Amino acid sequence: MLYNESDEYAMLSSVDFITPVVDDPYIYGQIAAANALSDIFAMGGIAKSALNLLMWDSVHFDVKVANAILKGGLDKITESGALLLGGHTIKDTEQKYGLSVNGVVCKDRIWRNNTAQENDVLVLTKPLGSGILTTAIKARMLHNQEEVIKSMAMLNLYAMQVAQNYEIHACTDITGFGLIGHALEMCRANITKKSHSSLLDSTQNSPYDKSILFYTTQIPLFENTKELSKMGIVPGGSYENKNALSHQVQIQSQIDDDIFYYDAQTSGGLLFALPFAQAKAFAYDLRKAGITYANIVGEILPRREKAIILG
Repeated sequence: MLYNESDEYAMLSSVDFITPVVDDPYIYGQIAAANALSDIFAMGGIAKSALNLLMWDSVHFDVKVANAILKGGLDKITESGALLLGGHTIKDTEQKYGLSVNGVVCKDRIWRNNTAQENDVLVLTKPLGSGILTTAIKARMLHNQEEVIKSMAMLNLYAMQVAQNYEIHACTDITGFGLIGHALEMCRANITKKSHSSLLDSTQNSPYDKSILFYTTQIPLFENTKELSKMGIVPGGSYENKNALSHQVQIQSQIDDDIFYYDAQTSGGLLFALPFAQAKAFAYDLRKAGITYANIVGEILPRREKAIILG
């Protein structure tokens, strides 16, 4: 949410929380906080303050678990440069944690998700597949968790900082609606941002005035993502995304499985649209900054029959 604050700056407000995606409460707190902070960075903003939102299952878990969750969250808030001002806790039958975040952004540097331009190139900063891998973690079927945990806990702050040196036309973070769901935001006509729930309403007339061609061989995936999906280790939200959004997708190349592109992400990466002439240097600078999977993954086209093309 965006509020005018002065002639030069605007205030950003966002809120998000998630259920546990890993067993370790401290790491869960880190991931939940990184996920909640991401919306501020996706608009080119700086996080200034945060409030804890904790739904606490005090029946099944010791207070030490709650303390570890909050410690993980605090460490990520501090890393982001924001201040924790307090929060609120309620009793619940299922553990949930997240943040309400306030930030600021220069008005002439705001990134929106529906302002991509034809011939822009798309750069993605994190691999896909965290929904599949965290489902495998819950099923005790993923032994090497380090890669996906490191990625989910990594703040999108660092990608945002690199991007400040480039002409970013549009940006969105890849979270619950997967790559395709959030990429559809970039295909929308340049109007006031609609709620994410409208993405799942297939009865609406097409609001898209652009298309995206994804280079599927260049989209990074976490290790073991393909193998686990073949075993059916896929979250329900990813199937819901595919059922709701596949009518907007054309498959051009031979693809064995497309569920990765619908996979519901937790604390996923940023998807940037910027001029072709800057894209290679941008991806290089991201990788140099430690965002190792950053890659060019597609381009913005004039409107085609379908809004998303998997090539």
